[in-house]
Amino acid sequence: MKRRIFLLAASGIALGASLKPDSAQAQESMQDAIAKVVGKAKISEGKVTLTVPSLVENGNTVPLSVSVESPMTAAEHVKAIHIFNEKNPQPNVASFQLGPRAGRASVATRVRLADSQTIVAIAQMSDGSFWSANANVVVTLAACLEVI
Repeated sequence: MKRRIFLLAASGIALGASLKPDSAQAQESMQDAIAKVVGKAKISEGKVTLTVPSLVENGNTVPLSVSVESPMTAAEHVKAIHIFNEKNPQPNVASFQLGPRAGRASVATRVRLADSQTIVAIAQMSDGSFWSANANVVVTLAACLEVI
């Protein structure tokens, strides 16, 4: 019976490893998802602060917060904050719609990460510009590959 459990666990790990996209494919998938949101607009770095632990033990619940420098007035405010990642099955993790009544451009959530990867946060401003920040996260225990 122990051999059967071992074989099932080993095949589950092998299947999970074969389902993980390679780095180039994952990066391309994330870039495609970003292009669907921003189109051909230029994305500048700055104004966005992405806070996520650089090392997490368990990828099931990774705390993440994004804040954007903005006065949040009717004339100048953040319209949306988008979060993307490389190696999860769905690269577009979340999109938050904001307006001047939000008071401040800040969101927080928890995400699942399938592996160590880069996370990108993009803020869409009311003037049509896009600003970004990114962070690398090392995951010691991947969220989708646990075998009991």
